[in-house]
Amino acid sequence: MISVVIIGAGNVATHLFKAFSKANSITVNQWFNRNLNSINSYKNEVEIIDNLSLLKDADIYIIAVSDDAIAELSEQLPFENRLVVHTSGSVSIYDIDKKQKRGVFYPLQTFSKDAEMDFANVPVCIETIGGGEHYNLLKNLALSIGSPTKKVNSDQRRVLHLAAVFVNNFTNQLYRIGHEITESEGAEFDLLKPLILETAKKVQELSPYMAQTGPAKRHDKKTIKKQLKQLENKQHKDIYELLTSSIQQTHGRKKL
Repeated sequence: MISVVIIGAGNVATHLFKAFSKANSITVNQWFNRNLNSINSYKNEVEIIDNLSLLKDADIYIIAVSDDAIAELSEQLPFENRLVVHTSGSVSIYDIDKKQKRGVFYPLQTFSKDAEMDFANVPVCIETIGGGEHYNLLKNLALSIGSPTKKVNSDQRRVLHLAAVFVNNFTNQLYRIGHEITESEGAEFDLLKPLILETAKKVQELSPYMAQTGPAKRHDKKTIKKQLKQLENKQHKDIYELLTSSIQQTHGRKKL
């Protein structure tokens, strides 16, 4: 049985708690957050605390808070020489206080509190310092919730997180812009959802380079100019021009 203490109450922490609670080989000893209201609904399932001095022994302490809070919080832990990991894609493993055994347990996925999550679709990137004992413990933790695992170093983890910002956060903002554009003329954004799904499905089988279509790749000058004219929002126009130029450079086309 792997014992865990969760520190933090954001989206990642919440989904990890739900997954750990369902796993037969994991026990969550405690869940800490400075504001108990955030985790009060789980008080009948796990011991919740708001005082770090009350932390119990555990095999793994998982810090799942905002990136900027990780270093300071790890310094405040009232013990030493225990396995403390964070869940960030961009924060260094060395941001965890050196008095601890340090690691990273980075679930590479987008998390929203109200959305169900199947951890079979959540690869966990693991980084540790030193021998394989801590790596194996974190790997077993991930496997216990059904997640595939990958051993990564700090540089690999950082570029994975950076790439994730492009393929997830930026892409979602493009969905939002598409939603605004359809709303401007009363068209139904829902009609685009099969296209969104097919685009995501296509890159499971083809490289993004091979999957690219559209007027920018075809260099359809008339269509591009017509669509730029349609865009009344300057920011939308700037994004259209920037992405069009990027696609054309990638596929050997001349700029507009």
